[in-house]
Amino acid sequence: MVEMVSPLGSAWQPGTKNVGRGGAGVVLSETRPGSIVQVAAWPGEEKAAIAAIQTVTGLKLPDGAGGGVAQPNKAVFGFAPDRFLVVTQAEGAASELLAAIPITLGTVTELTHGRTALRVAGPKAEWVLAKLFAIDFSQPAFPLGAGRSTMHHDVFAQIQRTGPDAFDLYVFRSFARSFWTTLLHAAEETGYEVR
Repeated sequence: MVEMVSPLGSAWQPGTKNVGRGGAGVVLSETRPGSIVQVAAWPGEEKAAIAAIQTVTGLKLPDGAGGGVAQPNKAVFGFAPDRFLVVTQAEGAASELLAAIPITLGTVTELTHGRTALRVAGPKAEWVLAKLFAIDFSQPAFPLGAGRSTMHHDVFAQIQRTGPDAFDLYVFRSFARSFWTTLLHAAEETGYEVR
């Protein structure tokens, strides 16, 4: 196994900034999952793709775009009609999904080396992310496990709520350092910790 070098480079520096007595408003981190895989079902094959994803991951995905489920070591969410992102700490999920999803059902695309996974967590996570994306991050509009696909300027991002006050973001690896710097600036107002 070859360990990937973080694209954040020198921009990733653990520590705190603007943290007062109340603590950091957000904690920012890079999560480095073992597998990030996109599954795209052909028209009319969404239910079969969802069943295949469940067989491989053990996660029961609700029907429809935007629904999802998140557990500590794995997650899956719909981000567009018939499109799903599968994330696990285990390597090799793409091979397992390829074996479970024949070409007549849909496609499986390995994205692990092309995406960077970032986490924004803490009591001000919704506030910080709302500064960057035109999305309602409140829990009724963006429930636990749900996912969204959006952009910040020209940076494409897929976002999943993984906890009551936690979000995982997946951005193109080539834009990761620039987006990370933007995220740090957005979090300065609330105070942040990088870990």
